[in-house]
Amino acid sequence: MHRLVLLYVLVTVSVAWSRPQLGLLSSEMVDFINEAKTTWRARQNFYNADVSYVKGLCGTILNGPKLPEVVHDVEGMQLPDNFDARQQWPNCPTIQQIRDQGLCGSCWAFGAVEAMSDRLCIHSSGRISLEISAEDLLTCCEECGMGCFGGYPSAAWEYWTRKGLVTGGLYDSKVGCRPYTISPCEHHVNGTRPPCQGEQETPKCEMMCIDGYSPSYPKDKHFGRSSYSVPSQQEQIMTELYKSGPVEAAFSVYEDFLLYKTGVYQHVTGEMLGGHAIKILGWGEENGTPYWLAANSWNSDWGDNGFFKIKRGNDECGIESEVVAGIPHN
Repeated sequence: MHRLVLLYVLVTVSVAWSRPQLGLLSSEMVDFINEAKTTWRARQNFYNADVSYVKGLCGTILNGPKLPEVVHDVEGMQLPDNFDARQQWPNCPTIQQIRDQGLCGSCWAFGAVEAMSDRLCIHSSGRISLEISAEDLLTCCEECGMGCFGGYPSAAWEYWTRKGLVTGGLYDSKVGCRPYTISPCEHHVNGTRPPCQGEQETPKCEMMCIDGYSPSYPKDKHFGRSSYSVPSQQEQIMTELYKSGPVEAAFSVYEDFLLYKTGVYQHVTGEMLGGHAIKILGWGEENGTPYWLAANSWNSDWGDNGFFKIKRGNDECGIESEVVAGIPHN
């Protein structure tokens, strides 16, 4: 009996040793990922950031309320092997844009307004090209969650159909009715922005436009005609993208995702940090690995100029489980 117990202890200890405890954002974790030679490469994206800031970026509450599903008839649908919304709709500049959520867990709002902006342009055949305000959604949608401390992507899309959203560009851009008021922070050591530390309070909901902007706040509102969730099969998500434009998706962020540089991300090591929302704008295959192409909201210093690829078809980190979208009221 004692031998069995000893054997069990030895096995348990050896398993624990085989899984190294790598520090969050450490060069050891970068080396471990790169030496594993999977489908992606790691590098340091956050040199000047503390742990509370990094965890605060993951501001999506997973498994929240569900919107009604819209199911596409995919019978006989001929989808291309590779698809990139930036190339499909080149006259819609927001599709190429990378935003920065700053010291706020507002990813749930960013993924939504990015896809909404793209879809307004796509569904108007390029006539309407503007940036829907992350600030307006973040600060005024009370039913969406807790502002900078997390929210529900599905509630963001529903708010768009019920209350509408005004325009608003990046921090300090003076673009639109309500530009973003939370400043970017510096991921790199020798940068001009403030360091990435902690998390900031949610700004106030101000139902007025910045000085000098016209039309007025109520007249600047843009509405969704419908909002819905997309079934979690890859053909359904691909068809939705192909027909109507980028979508918002939520997934679980693990420590290794923070270190993504290039290739097709799949979870290799590290603990789960929280839920995150992003915009999916395409798909393809790289060295035999199918992927989704996505835009993050951690500025263009992060990852592949702000974009990343994540493994497609096996619900990697839940990426296919919570996809939401909507059709604009043009």
